[in-house]
Amino acid sequence: MHVYLDYNATTPVDPAVLEAMLPFLGESFGNAGSVHTPGQRARAAVDSARESVAALIGARPSEIVFTSGGTEADNLALFGSVQVASKARKHVIITAIEHHAILHTCEELERQGIAVTVVPVRQSDQWQGIVAFEEIRRALRPETVLLSVMHANNELGVIQPIEEIARIAAQEGVRFHCDAVQSAGKVPLDVNRLGVDLLSISAHKFCGPKGVGALFVRTGTALAPRFFGGHAERDRRPGTENVPGIVGMGKAAELARTLLAQDSLRIGGLRDRLEAELLSRVPAARVNGARSRRVPNTTNLSFPGAGGEALLISLDLEGIACSTGAACSSGSTEPSHVLLAAGLSREDARSSLRFSLGRPTTAEEIDHAISVIPSVVERIRRLSPREVPLATAR
Repeated sequence: MHVYLDYNATTPVDPAVLEAMLPFLGESFGNAGSVHTPGQRARAAVDSARESVAALIGARPSEIVFTSGGTEADNLALFGSVQVASKARKHVIITAIEHHAILHTCEELERQGIAVTVVPVRQSDQWQGIVAFEEIRRALRPETVLLSVMHANNELGVIQPIEEIARIAAQEGVRFHCDAVQSAGKVPLDVNRLGVDLLSISAHKFCGPKGVGALFVRTGTALAPRFFGGHAERDRRPGTENVPGIVGMGKAAELARTLLAQDSLRIGGLRDRLEAELLSRVPAARVNGARSRRVPNTTNLSFPGAGGEALLISLDLEGIACSTGAACSSGSTEPSHVLLAAGLSREDARSSLRFSLGRPTTAEEIDHAISVIPSVVERIRRLSPREVPLATAR
């Protein structure tokens, strides 16, 4: 049996999404910017998809800017915000566990002379991986233009207290961006309740196609474009619209919104069972991240004494696909920056695996994973010189 447990990396396109896309890859191939009938048919499909995506996050359709994915949405939010700010406001705040789409963008901002403050996250069990309000307040300056905090972490699944952080940002007159790529379609999202000015999502994380995402831009929020060459997406993202991808994202958003409650309940139950069984069957195994504040599909487990890369390869040979961290970090020899920021030692960070479930995950697949993973961990540990610290199990 092959078991895919890496849905945080990407998800399969739902059959209903593919069906919705197919006409726009064939007979309905018009350019949504054209005024003739084929073009207007494409425009109507894009507008309908925009409404569906907006509904998923509680926004107005006019506040949705389609992009090529979450990375572009993050880049547009950060660069676009900094470029429209006055020269006196050139300071950005992020957290230590952000996705590389944020971290690398900020590295480039620093090369351009923009000050960036990276605030730490808490490391105690109950709050592990969650940013402290006092750290946000301490980092704020009169010249701060933007605060960017992800909603759900891609490796831990931990959810940040975005509403409370948004209130702090609003009190100081600081623009607030949220990377919600890993939470869209998994937990309810309402941009007005969250209080964010900008929010990024990506279709392929909730059974939509790759290569399309969206940035929520609250009405009245100025944003400089990253590309130039046309007036698409209200001058924020010029270029011919990816009509099939946008239609697919719209259908995926519609499905995610409709199925959210039942998906969360079922997937959360399967995740909890996988987690509980592995903790009981694998000595010294432990959960990374605050367990009470997570998206329902994700668990990150440390298996001290067993190297994560060896585990990953061995499990893959057994037909189980999981991850040692973010897909964008594949091939890196460095331990996860998220796990290090959450307080793990480099050795324990290298002994951790992320298991992420999705809509197609079945109880039979979880049963199979539970039957295979403990024996693989035991085999890798026998080959490792490191003594397993049983007292650290929790």
